[in-house]
Amino acid sequence: MYTKPMRRKDRQLSEEQTYALLESGEYGVLSTADAQNDPYGVPLSYALLDGKIVFHCAAGVGHKLENIAQNPRVCFTVVGKTKVLPEKFSTAYESVIVFGTAAPAEDPVAALRALVKKYSPDYQEKGEAYIAASVQETGVYAITIEKITGKAH
Repeated sequence: MYTKPMRRKDRQLSEEQTYALLESGEYGVLSTADAQNDPYGVPLSYALLDGKIVFHCAAGVGHKLENIAQNPRVCFTVVGKTKVLPEKFSTAYESVIVFGTAAPAEDPVAALRALVKKYSPDYQEKGEAYIAASVQETGVYAITIEKITGKAH
């Protein structure tokens, strides 16, 4: 599974740089496949918790959850800073690609707290109240990372 090597090894980030970019990314794109093997990519907010990528959604409904239920293998992509270099016909960029499996989070409250800490760090108390009021209606998932690569130019 996931054995293709990176073609441009000269652009490969170290493991430390890769995880730093993954942690600091604003959003990622979760890619799944449905029962007919048709691809589906959706941008979403996420956080890292105990070495896993966590995200939330509506509980039990939606295209991505249908896809994960029938095939939990996913790809998750984060793009960091970019800058088009028109005079060089190129782009400066940094990115992370994760391959893994998605499943309901073992501790949904901890995952939601990680999201509040990342996106609303000055509103922890309000976040706790929001979590308590909405956790039952919220789907919370975790991606177990099986392979991760980072690249920059």
